[in-house]
Amino acid sequence: MHPGIQTADTRKPLTPAVPYRNCPILISVGILGKKWTLLILRDIGLLKINRFNQILRSLPGLTPRVLTLRLHELEAEGLIRAVMIHDTARIVEWELTDKGMDTIPILMSFIAFSARWYPDEVFMDQRARDLDEIYPQIHSLKDLG
Repeated sequence: MHPGIQTADTRKPLTPAVPYRNCPILISVGILGKKWTLLILRDIGLLKINRFNQILRSLPGLTPRVLTLRLHELEAEGLIRAVMIHDTARIVEWELTDKGMDTIPILMSFIAFSARWYPDEVFMDQRARDLDEIYPQIHSLKDLG
């Protein structure tokens, strides 16, 4: 059993106490599941790569057109906001909003999953690791803000 989930009987389905209008996983995947979206959020939120051309350089294969589209989608969803650095030169940086910061645990879960189950593809020495070993400087997700 997963350490964070406790149920009386693991053979029974996990049903919510409040009925769903729509599946929350379906809704989240509809927003976050588009190609490049999680990597753009990773760049802005974790790597602090926050300018258009920096993001383009960090993600080979991403086109300027798709990056523009994804940035506008993320902004429309309230996950990121544009911060004008120099008004005259029109230099913009992107930052996560409070809503966007709530994607950090999702990103960290992806990192933890891959580090545990796909270490041969993630690490040069192919040894599985947990998040504490990968990021010893982080004591809580609040440290990332």
